[in-house]
Amino acid sequence: MQFFEYGEKEIEYLKKKDKKLGAAIEQIGMIQREVTPDTFQALISSIVGQQISSKAADTVWKRLVELVGSITPESISGADISDIQACGMSQRKAGYIKGAAEAAVNGIIDFGTLHTLSDQEIITKLSALHGVGEWTAEMLLIFSLNRPDVVSYKDLAIRRGMMNLYRLKELPKEKFERYKKRYSPYGSVASLYLWALSVM
Repeated sequence: MQFFEYGEKEIEYLKKKDKKLGAAIEQIGMIQREVTPDTFQALISSIVGQQISSKAADTVWKRLVELVGSITPESISGADISDIQACGMSQRKAGYIKGAAEAAVNGIIDFGTLHTLSDQEIITKLSALHGVGEWTAEMLLIFSLNRPDVVSYKDLAIRRGMMNLYRLKELPKEKFERYKKRYSPYGSVASLYLWALSVM
């Protein structure tokens, strides 16, 4: 099992830049969040998990693995869409999964070289796929590609964490962007703590 990598350097930087976040980091301690280094697998997993509970997503995922063996562009592309749907998802979602696999097989997206692109190039490429929005692409940047500086405005829990941290009643985008800039270049580490703060 691999986890998002960060350490003292990132923590010290964030503490220096933001006293409130620093105090929260002290209180919470180190956070371990699992990463999935295979970006194609991570993408399919996130499509499976859209709008369903994590328990339901686990069940569907297990059935999908039983159906195709290992989750690769070739194995998904070779499976019948009705069999994918029968794993416990809507026809639309099965279509998204099949579409992502076909984009990989046809070379529209080369998952093997994604890591060589900038964050924005990856977001643009992935969100061109049906069923993959900017938020999904940003989560892959953190939890598959280990990118260090991602704070997603589209993530409700991150916004809630920020509002809890700074005791804000509302959070306009320009204010969000100011905080985001403050955390840079270690925004992803700040995100881990903002998620934790969203439920406090």
